[in-house]
Amino acid sequence: MKESYILYLILLGFASGFINMFAGGGSMLVVPFLIFLGLPAPVANATNRVAILLQNIVSTATFRQKKILNLKTDYRLLIPTTLGSIAGALTAVDVQAAILQKIIAGLLVVMFFMVLLNPNVWIKSNADKAKSRHPWLRFVIFFAIGFYGGFIQIGVGFFMLAGLVLGCGYDLLKANALKILLILFYTLLALGIFIWHDLVDWRTGLILACGNMAGAWIGTRLSVKWGAIYIRYILLTALIVVALKLFGVF
Repeated sequence: MKESYILYLILLGFASGFINMFAGGGSMLVVPFLIFLGLPAPVANATNRVAILLQNIVSTATFRQKKILNLKTDYRLLIPTTLGSIAGALTAVDVQAAILQKIIAGLLVVMFFMVLLNPNVWIKSNADKAKSRHPWLRFVIFFAIGFYGGFIQIGVGFFMLAGLVLGCGYDLLKANALKILLILFYTLLALGIFIWHDLVDWRTGLILACGNMAGAWIGTRLSVKWGAIYIRYILLTALIVVALKLFGVF
């Protein structure tokens, strides 16, 4: 691997890790670049999970240190998300549908307007009201999000935030921390499936992870410092950029 590619991987990983701490969509930068380097699409998809896993270990530890996360109470959504990710990863081993990109882009546009037009829902915690909603509905929602995350990962942070804010009533700061925790656990299992099928390029993944962890470390601290209001602005920007990219505008 050329030295220039190593530098690009580290810088790309840094950008991806930083973006993922505020919203999501970092994998939209990484996976196409890995394919550009010559990795087959399934290998690029799998290799990206190495960086995602290590990135989220760093961020989870930081959110716990800042007392945003409490593992004794914040574990309830792990089961549906993890089960969904296993099913998604097993599906991704065989095939990925190209039309899925356009569907995702459409959903992200819808989410953009939801965040734009109803800011209080995303900034203020409403967990008490959310508790009245049926637990089985949250199970289905997070199983579906986990399935998508295990399948392709790109943009899963957006859907995870939507589920945590609209379905569970958390503000964006708490939802962002929980998003990282959930993705950490399901990525561990999904990565195991990809390793079993020999789809991981370890050298590329670990170089990329160096950048991801650095970006995540800085991004996590800034997200805690800035709070939910600024996270909302970054989320809006990321949503529209990723949606336009998926639609092929640039």
